[in-house]
Amino acid sequence: MAGVNPMLAGVLAISCCYSLYLAVAQTTDPTEVNALRAIRNSLVDPMGNLHTWNSGDPCTSYWVGIVCNSSANDHYLHVQELFLLNLNLSGYLAHELGLLSHLKILDVMWNNISGSIPKEIGNITSLELLLLSGNQLSGSLPAELGYLSNLKRMQIDQNHISASIPESFASLNRVVHLHMNNNSLSGQIPQELSRLKCLLHLLLDNNNLSGFLPSELSKLPILQILQLDNNNFSGNTIPDSYVNMTELRKLRLRNCSLQGRMPDLSMIPQLTYIDLSWNQLEGSIPANKLSDNMTTIDLSNNFLGGSIPSNLTSLPSLQRLSLENNILSGPVPAFIWRNTSLSGNKTLILNFQNNSLTEFSDVLNLPANVTVLLFGNKICANGSQASKFKLCQPQIIPLEFGNSTNSDEYRDSCPTNLGNEYNQSSPILGSCVFPVGVGFRLKSPGFSYFHTYEDDFKLSLPFRAYQLHIDSYAWEEGPRLRMSLKIYPNNSKPFNDMEIQGIEEKFRMWQITLPSIFGPYELLSLRSPVQDSPTANRVTKLAAAGIVLGAVTGAIVMSVVITVFIMRKLSRNQVSKRHSGQTSPIKIDGVKWFSFEEMALATNNFSSSNQIGEGGYGQVYKGILVDGTHAAIKRARQGSLQGSKEFLTEIMLLSRLHHRNLVTLIGYCDEECEQMLIYEFMPNGTLRDHLSAGSKAAMNFSRRLQIAAGSARGILYLHTEANPPIFHRDIKTSNILLDSKFAAKVADFGLSKLAPIPDAEGTAPDDVLTAVKGTPGYLDPEYFRTNILSDTSDVYSLGVVFLELVTGMLPISNGKNIVREVNHACQSGKMFSMIDSRMDSYSMECVKKFMSLARKCCRDEMKMRPSMSEVVRELEVIWEMNSESDTDTNTDTTTSHSFSLNSVLHDPVTTSSFHITTKPYIRFDDNSGETPTSLNPVRCLPIRR
Repeated sequence: MAGVNPMLAGVLAISCCYSLYLAVAQTTDPTEVNALRAIRNSLVDPMGNLHTWNSGDPCTSYWVGIVCNSSANDHYLHVQELFLLNLNLSGYLAHELGLLSHLKILDVMWNNISGSIPKEIGNITSLELLLLSGNQLSGSLPAELGYLSNLKRMQIDQNHISASIPESFASLNRVVHLHMNNNSLSGQIPQELSRLKCLLHLLLDNNNLSGFLPSELSKLPILQILQLDNNNFSGNTIPDSYVNMTELRKLRLRNCSLQGRMPDLSMIPQLTYIDLSWNQLEGSIPANKLSDNMTTIDLSNNFLGGSIPSNLTSLPSLQRLSLENNILSGPVPAFIWRNTSLSGNKTLILNFQNNSLTEFSDVLNLPANVTVLLFGNKICANGSQASKFKLCQPQIIPLEFGNSTNSDEYRDSCPTNLGNEYNQSSPILGSCVFPVGVGFRLKSPGFSYFHTYEDDFKLSLPFRAYQLHIDSYAWEEGPRLRMSLKIYPNNSKPFNDMEIQGIEEKFRMWQITLPSIFGPYELLSLRSPVQDSPTANRVTKLAAAGIVLGAVTGAIVMSVVITVFIMRKLSRNQVSKRHSGQTSPIKIDGVKWFSFEEMALATNNFSSSNQIGEGGYGQVYKGILVDGTHAAIKRARQGSLQGSKEFLTEIMLLSRLHHRNLVTLIGYCDEECEQMLIYEFMPNGTLRDHLSAGSKAAMNFSRRLQIAAGSARGILYLHTEANPPIFHRDIKTSNILLDSKFAAKVADFGLSKLAPIPDAEGTAPDDVLTAVKGTPGYLDPEYFRTNILSDTSDVYSLGVVFLELVTGMLPISNGKNIVREVNHACQSGKMFSMIDSRMDSYSMECVKKFMSLARKCCRDEMKMRPSMSEVVRELEVIWEMNSESDTDTNTDTTTSHSFSLNSVLHDPVTTSSFHITTKPYIRFDDNSGETPTSLNPVRCLPIRR
């Protein structure tokens, strides 16, 4: 290594040798071994699930539920995770748990463990997840739990814990989820909890809490769910300040003995679910317009009077409106379902029973999927139309449930001795496999009827549509939604150990990010396709080998870290982070930092009128910075354990990437619990916006081809010109942005991965082994099966984008996969039946070539796909052929500006992978405003010389 400081080389050699020595010599810290033995002795294990805990070393002898890692500070392995979910354990939790000083996850949910929570758990300052739900724990909450400065999730619900909530919990300044519902907690809710700036979900329902509702809770800046049902705040009112919870999605104060008037909740822009039933609220219902996101309003069993306000007639997402058992009078508003979306399987329940309503004029116009209940009102006098249409019979709305639609005839076709099942949705005939079974529950969903959101839920999980099957679902008390899921292999081969562990990890580590409408979720059980072992908690030889491999890898990584550290010290480290506390933002030289106040000012306090998009990461707002620059501000949703990593990844990558087809990062905000990225504003939004059925104007083929070429150029830069090269991992139409001239810019680098670094001889592997991440429908199938990521994984995703461009279809829709559907149509000679009907002018031959390229990109095998440079060259050929055709036939009538071949294909940053011809480029303008009435010729014309 020429030019390397000899002292540095010596340090590296010594550190590498020492690290490798540690890797092969490590055993579990003896203190932790003794602690685990004490924990084992405190538990009763009638099923023998902990039989591996009887001998050997915990970290290297396959102890069930133990995950370890090595430490740079000593030569021992340390217990990082204790995962004992649903093993039928009883007994008590040993005080020795506090000796597991490196523990990050403690999960003993859904057992029968009794006794109290050991206060010594408060000593584990590294703890991030404390999961004790569904046991028989009693006693008080130890104040020492407030010392867990890194805790992000506390779930102690469904136990028998009593006494008050310690004020020390206000020191849990990183906690995102506090789930303490279904216990026997008493006393006042500490107003000090308002200091929990990262708190997203506060669930305290079904306890014995009393006193007043702290008005200070309105200071929680990102709180989305406040659930306090079935407590006793007798004689108290709902604080007026609660209307200032601008991020609140769900407010449940059912059966809390509350009095006074109902607050005006129209000031909460994101609210989707209100339940204030079974209180003593009085006065009229506020008449201001509620959020368009509203799905459920339950104000039943109060003393609300006056008329039903007309603002309840303009809620497009409404599923249930319950006003029964009040003293409402006057008529039911005309066409109360007027603006509610009732397409497909959507339903609307309007329960007005037992009031004093006098008129309902829309009986004859009642849609089939709207149920109106009017029993106990003056409307229901004998002989009324309401009575004739059976709207006056007393009814109780039954709970919704769903069962599997798989036919028994298919199940019978599989061998029964192995427990195999037929996956009816699989594209592979005769697919008899053993699925992974998952017991899953939505703890506080923001809707009343799941069938409307079932497709959205499936798309949110990181599995292909034909892999995921909802065997059944049913509402439970809460209301909570319990599901039985089955996850089938991607092909006819059974899952291997690595695939099973990957699936298990996604659920038990909360790596799945659901849209906010689904609320928090929890894992109830896991049934793996492996016999004679505890289903969710087995540790295989592969896992043990992973520990050894991880130790060796860790040694190598440590050497690399030392190298990087020393090199950065020598070159004046450009990235620094202030260490003055949790509220201190990171600082990155060369990237502008913005304060939260600046972002609030730029977006009119994050007004819903400024919101221009939303995804799994959070919301995107249009803003105007102090210097007048228009910007897109991506505000990260709180609650994801991976959020900080992805946030920092995107900043670090974009700060050194500069290309006309990559979105430009202006700056970022990292203050307290807020994380925002500020990009250049793209006036034409995302590519997905323009391909959706609701887009105002369809794009012609030339523009679609222009976008395809720009996207490919941006990704080619990542693969070949970035240093080191980058795999994007999340190419999709919603991550391709369009500027004022419809130039494509690739965005969202939160999941990106650095390509393998060449060795001393300049060679590097073409792929990297990593956990599967990405978006269902765009995921490379070989990457999904093997965890091996390569540059052609991006090629596959871009191929799906190409298919969307030419068909207008979604990647997955109603169980249909775009790749499979297009391949089937092409093989059946029906390719042109797949073309977007709104793309009314195109050359058939050019479209055929483009479709062929897209299909090559979407081949299942990595080695069969073209490289990105080959994709770009092929697009150049199609572009020139199409441009020649357009010039001869003057068909580009939707373009409102001039653009050229060179403007799309030539790039001043790098042109090494493009062949630019020396002939004059083709330029064409559109000023005619005319709409073509016929198709282009059925072949591409030859290129003129």
